[in-house]
Amino acid sequence: MLRAYHNEAARLVQSTLPLDPAGVAGLVWLDLLQPTAEEDRLVEQLLGIDIPSQAEMEEIELSARLYSEDGAEFMTMTGLHKLDSDEPQKTPITFILKGETLVTVRYAEPKPFLAFTLRAQKSKSLACGSGEQVFLGLLEAMIDRTADALERVGNEIDQISRDVFGKKSSTAKQLQQDLRSIIERIGAKAELLTMVQESLVSISRLMAFHIAPNGDTTRAGRDARQLVKLIQRDAVSLGEHARTLSSKINFLLDATLGLINLEQNQIIKIFSVAAVVFLPPTLVASIYGMNYDIMPELKWEFGYPFAIALMILSAVLPYLYFKKRGWL
Repeated sequence: MLRAYHNEAARLVQSTLPLDPAGVAGLVWLDLLQPTAEEDRLVEQLLGIDIPSQAEMEEIELSARLYSEDGAEFMTMTGLHKLDSDEPQKTPITFILKGETLVTVRYAEPKPFLAFTLRAQKSKSLACGSGEQVFLGLLEAMIDRTADALERVGNEIDQISRDVFGKKSSTAKQLQQDLRSIIERIGAKAELLTMVQESLVSISRLMAFHIAPNGDTTRAGRDARQLVKLIQRDAVSLGEHARTLSSKINFLLDATLGLINLEQNQIIKIFSVAAVVFLPPTLVASIYGMNYDIMPELKWEFGYPFAIALMILSAVLPYLYFKKRGWL
């Protein structure tokens, strides 16, 4: 899908398709969403650039993600989508700046793109007079979306912490189920935080590339440098916040595993105490089960009750002793 936008009265207005080379000068944004080969070729002919394929966008080498070619800047970042679902995903997003026109290439629909487009079409408060302004506005929207996701994750981590240290299950089976559920929730949050950190690092690198000197000038315009630095600061601060949450997640994981170990040790202790408690009765039964010619208790009228009482007493005394020491 190809969407084209031009600036009209300080708003983004969608242009009609098909496009012709004469109308390229007024375009500020060409948005390629899951583009077909024909749409790629059309944009390449209009701007004289090569659109990277999806496989090329997914490469992790810095030289394959940030480079200049044919008078255009090619910048690929790791975007996030489905942040509100149980299965957030990463997706590469490529920004191409050629003159006053921005080209975005993506294979997913992150909410910041839709939100920015709707705001830019309705409000004059967003700067969208050039491709660079649209580019920075999209990055701001993604930063805001990431901040909202981190705030939500932080609240969910606080709830997990209360569940780990606060709730007491009534049965061992319920406790086991609760701890397993907590580990699954911790794993999901840890995976999301890893994705967020990767996305923020890619934004920081992208901004550093855009503002870096290119010959005698910088790639970023003078008016955009302040906004670029602001986006960089936001990305760095959010990255530090994400790392803090990751440390808390690791602590909660260690605490949960510690509780599981304590529960397992308690079970093993019960079996160990039971074995010790039943050892003396077993010894008594073994003695009286021996076939000796001379064993006075065999001919004693109260021999059998005496052996039974002796076995019971030998079991009760260790139990009372362990109970008094607090081992049970």
